[in-house]
Amino acid sequence: MAVAGTVLTSSFWVFNFLASGTGAVVARRLGAGDRRGAVEHAVQAHWLALGIGAAVAAVGLLVAPYAVRIFTPDEEVRSFALVYLRISLLGAPAFLTILAGIGLRRGLQDTVTPLVVVLVSNVTNLALELVLIYGLGFGVGASALATIVAQYLAAATFLVLLWRTARSEEASLRPHRSGLRHVAVFGGFLTVRTSALVGAFAVATAIAGRLGTTSLAAHQIAWQIWLFLAFALDAVAIAAEAMTGRALGEGRPHEAREAANRMLGWGLVTGVGVSVLVVVARPLLGALFTDDAAVRSLAEHTLWFVAAMQPLNAVVFVLDGVLIGAGDVRYLAAAMVVSFVAFVPAAFAALEWGRTLGWLWAAIILLLAVRATTLLGRFVTNRWQVVGDDRVPVEPEPLSG
Repeated sequence: MAVAGTVLTSSFWVFNFLASGTGAVVARRLGAGDRRGAVEHAVQAHWLALGIGAAVAAVGLLVAPYAVRIFTPDEEVRSFALVYLRISLLGAPAFLTILAGIGLRRGLQDTVTPLVVVLVSNVTNLALELVLIYGLGFGVGASALATIVAQYLAAATFLVLLWRTARSEEASLRPHRSGLRHVAVFGGFLTVRTSALVGAFAVATAIAGRLGTTSLAAHQIAWQIWLFLAFALDAVAIAAEAMTGRALGEGRPHEAREAANRMLGWGLVTGVGVSVLVVVARPLLGALFTDDAAVRSLAEHTLWFVAAMQPLNAVVFVLDGVLIGAGDVRYLAAAMVVSFVAFVPAAFAALEWGRTLGWLWAAIILLLAVRATTLLGRFVTNRWQVVGDDRVPVEPEPLSG
């Protein structure tokens, strides 16, 4: 699961611009009073999601054996990882469609609908896993199957919601070259930014695997807890993204900065609170994941690093949301590449000299510290406060023409 999960994260989340980028552009156009244009941008994002998802699934199935081999030398681990990975890749079109659907709803300032859809999807996933694994005795492949069934149900729901919204706004549902190009160009910079971040964690997993099976398992526990907390803290970033985009679209830069400052304050308070919770719950968290004493002990030690990172994470995530909402994606891409370049030698130094998981997570903290520094350097200037609608037309000749 650690190996397959890392490969899937690397394959899917590099296209997270389908959520964050779509939400930012939709919010900005909504603020500029162009609700129809906002919806039509989201339509193009959905078309792109389906196309990219199909390509990811096809290419992923071909390279899966080689991708798994990068992360672990253990033959038994590779065989199970390959089963899980191949089945999960079939859900790529659904997963990316979900991202685009979430982006549209966020941009329209509707956070309730995606919450309900994702909750129902995850409950469905959990129920299927319990039946297939604990009830019928199937293995890791059944876990992957349960996930993609839930994903396709959620994707279908978002497509129905898109159709209804487009119909109410009299927006076109057809793919357009310029609209697809705008989504791709805007998303391209976010893809570079996300690829560098995901690549850093892929490097971390590969190094953890070479520190031994116990280190790999403990790293995966710490990583899953970090990821869970990241999504929780990212809620503030999503609010910052939508509020900043709408305020700048309406031509009110001072309101955009005020909203950003509020979100940054909330993020710091939340980050400190989460950090305290991790410290208090640390002895219990490892036991939730494993009965192996060695893995549990190492995971509990690594969770000190996870706790220490939370305030830093909050600053990074909120500033990420602010700059995405402002459309400052070129700078975000460059800042993340700088952070990645700083992280990689530190991570390999942990492998060559530290030889412990703690040194590896210290390198991850360095990654976040460099990100925070570069983003704060941008935030204190006014260069990101560009007002107005940055849209490109989505009405020219459709692809079918």
